Amino acid sequence: MVVAVIGFSYNAWRMELTEDNNNIRTAAFEVLTELSELEQILYSAHYDKNLVEGSPRKAWVKVGLIVDLSGLIDPEVEKNSIQLKQHWADNWQSVIDDEQVTQKLVKQIDLVRSSIKVTLINLQ
Repeated sequence: MVVAVIGFSYNAWRMELTEDNNNIRTAAFEVLTELSELEQILYSAHYDKNLVEGSPRKAWVKVGLIVDLSGLIDPEVEKNSIQLKQHWADNWQSVIDDEQVTQKLVKQIDLVRSSIKVTLINLQ
C-alpha cells in the first residue's frame, strides 16, 4: 500500500512538473517568435525607412505581448523583457534615425533571447 501511495504521489508530481515545463516551453517559443518579429520591425524602420513594415504601433503590440508572456517563463526573462519595454518606451521615436538606439534595442532583444535559452536548457 505504501509503495502504491509513493508511486502515485511521484507520478502526480512528475505530471505537474511536465505540464509546467510544457507551458514554459510554449511561452518561450512564442516570445522567441515575437522577438524576431520585433527585430524585423526595427530593421525595417531603421534601415529601410519603411514606416509600414516598421510601424511603431506594430512594435508596441509585440513588446506588450513579449512582456505578458515572459512572466510565464522565468523571473529573469520577465525582468529583461520589462527592460526591453522600457528601452522601447524611451527610444521608439529615434529608431528611424539613430543607429545607436537601434543597436541598443537589438542588444536588449538578444538579452531576452539568451535568458530564454538559459531557462529552456535548465528545465527538468
